[in-house]
Amino acid sequence: MDKKLLAMLACPVCKGDLIFDQERQELICYNDAMAFPVREGIPVMLAVEARTLSTDERLAKR
Repeated sequence: MDKKLLAMLACPVCKGDLIFDQERQELICYNDAMAFPVREGIPVMLAVEARTLSTDERLAKR
C-alpha cells in the first residue's frame, strides 16, 4: 500500500485513522472495530464490505 495514499485515507464511518495490515491486506479502524479489504491494491472503503474485528483483534491493537 502506498504510504501517501494511506495518509489520505480515513475511515468512511468515523473519519478516523486507518492502519494497514499487510498480511491480511486490510485497512483497520480500531475506533469502529472494522477491517476494510484491499483488493488488487485498491481499498474497498464501503462499510457493507468491511468485516467486524474479533474481540482478540480489538485487544491486540497495535
